[in-house]
Amino acid sequence: MRLTNVAQMALPDGRVRSLALAADGAGARLPVSFDQGRHVGEGDRPGSWMALALRLPGPADEVALAAAWAAVVARHGTLRTVFSRDDAGALVLETAALGTGEWIEHPVPHGRATREVLRDVLDASCRPFSRPSHRLCLIEPGAGAPDPRPALVIAADHSHVDMWSVLVLARDLFAALDGAALEPAPAFAEHTAVLAAMPPAPEAVTERWRGILDAEGGMMPVFPLGLGDVSEPRAEVVEVRDVLDAPGEARLTRRAEALGVRAIALAMSVLADVTRRLADRPLRAVFPVHSRNEPRWHDAVGWFITNAVIECADPDPGACAVAVREAIALGSYPLAPILAPYGGMPATPGMFAISWLDARRMPIALDPTLEAQYVSAVIRTDGVMIWFIANDTGLHLRCRYPDTPEARANVGAWLDAIGAGLAAVAT
Repeated sequence: MRLTNVAQMALPDGRVRSLALAADGAGARLPVSFDQGRHVGEGDRPGSWMALALRLPGPADEVALAAAWAAVVARHGTLRTVFSRDDAGALVLETAALGTGEWIEHPVPHGRATREVLRDVLDASCRPFSRPSHRLCLIEPGAGAPDPRPALVIAADHSHVDMWSVLVLARDLFAALDGAALEPAPAFAEHTAVLAAMPPAPEAVTERWRGILDAEGGMMPVFPLGLGDVSEPRAEVVEVRDVLDAPGEARLTRRAEALGVRAIALAMSVLADVTRRLADRPLRAVFPVHSRNEPRWHDAVGWFITNAVIECADPDPGACAVAVREAIALGSYPLAPILAPYGGMPATPGMFAISWLDARRMPIALDPTLEAQYVSAVIRTDGVMIWFIANDTGLHLRCRYPDTPEARANVGAWLDAIGAGLAAVAT
């Protein structure tokens, strides 16, 4: 599984088409989650989507693909919902009926890469207020291509999917293509309602949130080194690095087990050590965690990611293991009441986030021959976001940061030191 963005993804030259569905009217109103409200509340815009790209094992059958995608849409309730604003300007989420759609041709001008055309399609169709805000795209290589297999891209606005969700969509699409009948999965709106009905977080959880935010001046954690002028979002720099190969990642895991911790804790200890050495600060970062805390959500599609915060003041692996567990606990309660005193999520220029995904621990695995790629949009940014992904090929990272001279120097040096540190503990 490759982490990339649409400007760097591997995509064959060829014919580009997408399956366009239309939403017919509006139905029942549904609850809006805290994170959906934040995301969609920023307004309609390009670049708010995420996608999974893969190769089909054989020739594409347009009719079969359209029928299979219709079955997937029927299975997952969030794909049949649309956002709008009411007369008072309040955000509204409603159900909508969708047809089977039609295939639309997207010409590829001479000299233009297919991924650039794909970007235009997804930026236009997978927006917060699109109806619907998801799209299935098909890229068929031209005659004589070294690999004749078509590429398929499953994309949706982030308000309806997370990284786990796009794997579910791919798995269900292939199941439908194989003739399986797809039963309805629990809808994400049900999960939103469950969270809203939870009792308030314990005072200890609220107090810990307050302590970490107050240490950052009442804001979410920021990258510990200078980023230059990020008073406004800048063009992004996206670096994709293969940190450890498969044997190296296996050694990292064995080293962690010998210390009585998981690989994520050992990795956080390296990050904490580097941060202390380069910035003389503890490691503090936004730390996304999933909220699929019941088996019924494992096959559901939606934004099942909530934000926690992590603080690793002590680089000892055992202390970092405690910090990871604490961060997961901080993300186990509804954020709206916790963050209400701060006016919602107190984001600030320079915000720093670290995501860790061990694909081998997920209940869904795609055949490696499909050459799957997690694809993000191209955006402007004022913060630093790092995704670590561990899989059968090793440990990889993707980092997004603003394109300033200071950020290139400081984030680059930090990433170099992280890579060297992880390599050292994986020897």
